[in-house]
Amino acid sequence: MTQFKNIAVALLMGLLLLAATSCTQIKSGPPTRALSEQELVDMLVGSCIQATRGAGSERYIQRIKQVLAEDKEVKLVSVEDLPDDWTVVSPVGVGGGGAWQHVRERTSQQELPRAQDTDLQAIRLLSKHIGKEFKAVLRGEPAGATSTALMVAAEMDLPLVDACPCGRCVPEIQQQIPWVVGIPSTPAGLFTRWGDEIIITKAIDDYRAEDLSRAVAVASGGGVSVAMNPMSGAQVKRGTIAGNLSEAILLGQTIRQAREQGRDPIKALIEVTKGFKLFHGVVIKSDQRGERGFSWADVELQGIREYEGHTYKVFVKNENIVSWLDDEVDVMSPDYIYNLDPQTGQAITGGGPAHPRWRTKVGIEVLGPRHFGFDFDYVPIEELQKKERRYYDDGI
Repeated sequence: MTQFKNIAVALLMGLLLLAATSCTQIKSGPPTRALSEQELVDMLVGSCIQATRGAGSERYIQRIKQVLAEDKEVKLVSVEDLPDDWTVVSPVGVGGGGAWQHVRERTSQQELPRAQDTDLQAIRLLSKHIGKEFKAVLRGEPAGATSTALMVAAEMDLPLVDACPCGRCVPEIQQQIPWVVGIPSTPAGLFTRWGDEIIITKAIDDYRAEDLSRAVAVASGGGVSVAMNPMSGAQVKRGTIAGNLSEAILLGQTIRQAREQGRDPIKALIEVTKGFKLFHGVVIKSDQRGERGFSWADVELQGIREYEGHTYKVFVKNENIVSWLDDEVDVMSPDYIYNLDPQTGQAITGGGPAHPRWRTKVGIEVLGPRHFGFDFDYVPIEELQKKERRYYDDGI
């Protein structure tokens, strides 16, 4: 009998130990889910719509398919499930036009070797500087930064947070929700195409973080890989737009399914975003220039179909910022101005309202029209689009 009791006690202790071990394993990480290839493709297509510029998704799609072919995966974690004590990182590329030509010429003559995996190198540099390992990756903005985040997450086997500091593409570093709520983007790690390593330990504000990063980009062939926003999980909950990657998947899915079903992808997209068709025309003028590390453009479209006889103009600073219908202001940042192709739903112009966090006083200060030098106040797209013809209809 005593022997039986000893066996029973041993068995009970073993079960308790197993239970404790199982609980430990469950607590070791938040629930995640692996994204399918179709979800990743939809995300990349949708993120190029969120970009508020003419970004194409095809090369990004090819890159992620190559990653999947290597038996790697991308896991998604929700903001709600992200542990407060985790540290995340945003890998982004800073750059545009106006690079120092003499630097390009000299480095070409020197035949400097190009550094590999600059996004990963920037992350490792920042991780070493702050003395912490990153537990998750946060997409810096839509379009190219989405592809970067996916590649980094797969390579480092880290989950990707279903959130974004911006929700849309923005031309400048300080134009993100963390800065709007008082969370700085620094410290940051910068890694150039030639392997220069730069740490911004502290910028006095994110405007200066922008100045410094842009200066490095201009001096480094036009771009630099930046690892920034080393936020805690608690800060992510306070300083990002949650669910923004799921939104990208929805936008891409909406276009794909509309095309598969023979429906109008633009109409479907505008319905799901509660947006507006702004114009239908052809580009007759596009003055483009690269200055100070940005790509600038003044674009003019001539109307066709129901917009025949009308003109549409768009001011671009990396992204679509302000547009005018017949020289009257039509849409302005932070609201969205999309470039949409009538065949794919991705050069019809559409628009939609900004996330509510961008419509706060500080949000408008950093991303509204006055920040870009215009002498008028922000007016929501809903107010500017009150004419009935501005909504999408079946006759368009």
